[in-house]
Amino acid sequence: MATQPSQTPSLRFGQVVIGPPGSGKTIYCRGMQEFLSHLGRKVVVVNMDPANEGLPYPCAVDISELVTLDDVMEGLKLGPNGGLLYCMEYLEANLDWLETKLEEHSDCYFLFDCPGQVELYTHQNSVKNIFAQLAKWNFRLTAVHLVDSHYCADPAKFISVLCTSLSTMLHVELPHVNVLSKMDLIEQYGKLAFNLDFYTDVMDLTYLLDHLAADPFFRKFLKLNEKLAGVIQDYGLVSFVPLNVQDRESMTQVLRTVDKANGYCFGNLEERNLQAMMSAAVGADFQFTARYDGVGVLCW
Repeated sequence: MATQPSQTPSLRFGQVVIGPPGSGKTIYCRGMQEFLSHLGRKVVVVNMDPANEGLPYPCAVDISELVTLDDVMEGLKLGPNGGLLYCMEYLEANLDWLETKLEEHSDCYFLFDCPGQVELYTHQNSVKNIFAQLAKWNFRLTAVHLVDSHYCADPAKFISVLCTSLSTMLHVELPHVNVLSKMDLIEQYGKLAFNLDFYTDVMDLTYLLDHLAADPFFRKFLKLNEKLAGVIQDYGLVSFVPLNVQDRESMTQVLRTVDKANGYCFGNLEERNLQAMMSAAVGADFQFTARYDGVGVLCW
């Protein structure tokens, strides 16, 4: 008797939300979850960060059920960085656990809230391998890389962010959207040297180099900065979408960019709900109560 071929799982779409600590990944996941729910999209959040505690959103799958950073640090006498690397390697070795958990939500749109350790996305392979396995399970994912917008106020830090973003794009190997988060606070960081389009479109970086050359400290690193800027512009890959998580229009722009990147198409119901939401009074049904603590981290 001939065996029946195994059924290929249906396409599942989602976002892997990455970025350095404090860039607003968890806040983004909560905001995007609520936003998508208003559109009628069935969405679940997967917490991939073993150090994430007190999650502000309902969590369908939580890595802390498999491994936690505190347990690893205590049991193996590792620091927070080494412990987080171990946790991701442990998840990679136990992907059957993740597959079983995800299969319980096969008809949903997924938001993966990922750890904030930068080296996980620039040269360490565990997270990259996990993403590759998700693709084999028929997930169509977009990497949403959040960067705090306050880096725009400092030319040296902005060049550093561009290098990190480029390195992440090349290493992760997913459709990629870079996002400047916390745009509602950007004026608090000081006046920008150029208009916002200069930073989102990553225009001619020689203008930034001129600003750095005016600083006595950075003047001696001018040739290094010129080479870094040259690499960024030679690739021509990095650009940003500005985001204020409390603004509907801003969330819509990010969502459309993400959906275009991974091939998700709006259904008619979603389109109607989006039009109704955008035509409603601002803040009527999509508003957060948030505050910033003393170190500039958004808290609930």
